[in-house]
Amino acid sequence: MPRVKKLPSWHHILQTVFLCYIGFVGYSFFCYARWAMGQSEHFVAKPPAVEAFLPISAMLAAKRFFLTGEWDVVHPAGLCLFFLALLSALFFRKSFCGYLCPLGAISDLLFRLGQRLGLVRSLPGWAERLLCLPKYLLLAFFLSLPLYLMGLQEIEAFLASRYNLVCDTKMLLFFLEPGPLLIASVLLLVLGSVFLPSFWCRAFCPYGALLGILALFSPLAVTRNPSLCTGCGKCQANCPQHIAVWHKTRVNLPECTGCLECVAHCPVPGCLGVHLRKKSVPSSVIWLGTLLLLLAIYLWARLSGHWQSQIPTEMLRFLHENIHSLSH
Repeated sequence: MPRVKKLPSWHHILQTVFLCYIGFVGYSFFCYARWAMGQSEHFVAKPPAVEAFLPISAMLAAKRFFLTGEWDVVHPAGLCLFFLALLSALFFRKSFCGYLCPLGAISDLLFRLGQRLGLVRSLPGWAERLLCLPKYLLLAFFLSLPLYLMGLQEIEAFLASRYNLVCDTKMLLFFLEPGPLLIASVLLLVLGSVFLPSFWCRAFCPYGALLGILALFSPLAVTRNPSLCTGCGKCQANCPQHIAVWHKTRVNLPECTGCLECVAHCPVPGCLGVHLRKKSVPSSVIWLGTLLLLLAIYLWARLSGHWQSQIPTEMLRFLHENIHSLSH
């Protein structure tokens, strides 16, 4: 009997789609930055989605929004996408990491490469827990900025600063003109992700740490029926976060991204599933709910004028022409 080839999961499909989309956004932004810095005469509009890579600015804008009700006009899409990540974690676990995040997609690709090459290694339980510590320390540091160290006046001054107006391009130049420290860090993360599942996500991503904490309050979770489980360990072997699902009854952990790879690879029908509180629901509710939330926030932002930056293009080009002199 011919072997039926397993179709890709929605986790892999959506990760691939959004990784390609982010690649397009990155190229468009590169072309915009060249025009803005006077290196090209061909005008390309700035893609607002690039502001998803400005979480610190978004956190500061979020605090100002809660204090004043004012939406950020410099990087409005960044604030939209920041709230999308928070809401998706609260309702659909860390689905932003499991389906939308390009870094999560790259980490997952490296994990699968390590699997194919037989290089993936497991750590003892104490080492697994210790591996997750750095990202929480980084999260505590970054959260201290908007929560403790900066009041409303300081936040408004930063958001209106010349540096914040072009910080997305400054970030691009940081990666286009890498120094030895950046190169060494990238190599460490790439090699680490081949040998250890989701090395960047589990060890160093403060954004993922924040979403993981919020996901603890999510009503959705992967559940296991102990009476059906054979203890084969395929769930853990295929989990990008290397969670020991076969030891849990309810996988309510900050590392779970809701990717459902454990459910897809479980050989026993009905052993693993998704529950909303105590009620069984289709597993598609996680990825489909995340997409609908993304669509709803995007449509609201476009229709309400909270997607495109309101800073005049002429001002941005003037600042870009002097970008190397902007340090703060």
